[in-house]
Amino acid sequence: MRSAVRTRQVEARRPVLSRMTPVGGGYRRLLLAVMAMSKLESSSLLTDRVFTAIREEIMNGGMPAGHRLRIRDIAAQLGTSVMPVREAIRRLEEAGLAESIPHKGAVVRGLTLEELRQIYHVRRLLEVDAARLGAPHATESTAAMMEMHCAAITASVAEEDVVGALDADEALLTELYAAGGNTVLLDVIQGLWERCRVYKIVGARKAIEEDDRSLWSFQPRLVEAVRAHDAQAVADITDESMVSASERIERHLGVDPSDVESARSAGQG
Repeated sequence: MRSAVRTRQVEARRPVLSRMTPVGGGYRRLLLAVMAMSKLESSSLLTDRVFTAIREEIMNGGMPAGHRLRIRDIAAQLGTSVMPVREAIRRLEEAGLAESIPHKGAVVRGLTLEELRQIYHVRRLLEVDAARLGAPHATESTAAMMEMHCAAITASVAEEDVVGALDADEALLTELYAAGGNTVLLDVIQGLWERCRVYKIVGARKAIEEDDRSLWSFQPRLVEAVRAHDAQAVADITDESMVSASERIERHLGVDPSDVESARSAGQG
């Protein structure tokens, strides 16, 4: 009797897989399937990490438009094989952050001047609407968070931290736009931010180098308008800031201001 009890106790302590009866190779197939799933999950997680690492470098300006994404170099830097890097670059291409160029390979995707104009035109339409929707629903907590991000912008600009200033600016706008409750609209706007991030860095860096504080003058006014629950003022300030940002980037790219105004008028006609 004691022997039978002891046997059952030993059996209970064995791993579940080791206690399975191999019927027709079923145990071996199950074990191989579990191992394959574990390997697949591990590979997927590694690809996610590589994708995130490259994406962050692009978002931080470490890899500007046109930067070559050399697979072996990236794999060596991250300490991985080339396979997760290849998959990560494929995902970056799907996200519109990279592109493959014949005889050159994958590079960080740039935008033509016309594409840039179109993105800022769409951003202007969507962000003005998001600001108008968010303003009536913004609470004192929303305004306090926006004010905190506004202070972070000021601190980052003083330290000439371009990326920090842009991150704080986007966080401030996210607070306002999220108050409107339209998550789809917010997702689309954030996707557009990502697509033109390398050019936002160019514009912000130029503003800091030239001590042009106009780029950072809109955020305190937005906070004030939000606290006053003035939806029209919030929308107008957002529109003004979008026009200013677009003009700044185009000036840096060497576009004549009169051409910018002509293109804008044509787009509105």
